[in-house]
Amino acid sequence: MSLHDELKRRRRELGFTQATVAERVGMTRQQYQRLERGGNPRLDTLELAADGLNARLMLIPIDKWYQVQALLEEGEAGSVPLDEDPWQGLLDREE
Repeated sequence: MSLHDELKRRRRELGFTQATVAERVGMTRQQYQRLERGGNPRLDTLELAADGLNARLMLIPIDKWYQVQALLEEGEAGSVPLDEDPWQGLLDREE
């Protein structure tokens, strides 16, 4: 799924309109709409949109990608206790 699709999915998951997200981050609805349509935004614009969606952008090493995917799928299937950190040690360097 593309980043643009993820923005749209997250927005819908939260029950927000494009105008709501745009207002939360101080951009116009048209600017936000271009993000979801596949525009080529600057990194700071993507970070701003992520903030408006209560999310974060993350650079994940390819060798850790499948572990992250498994954690995300597990989180959707069952709840993780709030006092546990499912990311603990996941991105630590293997030496």
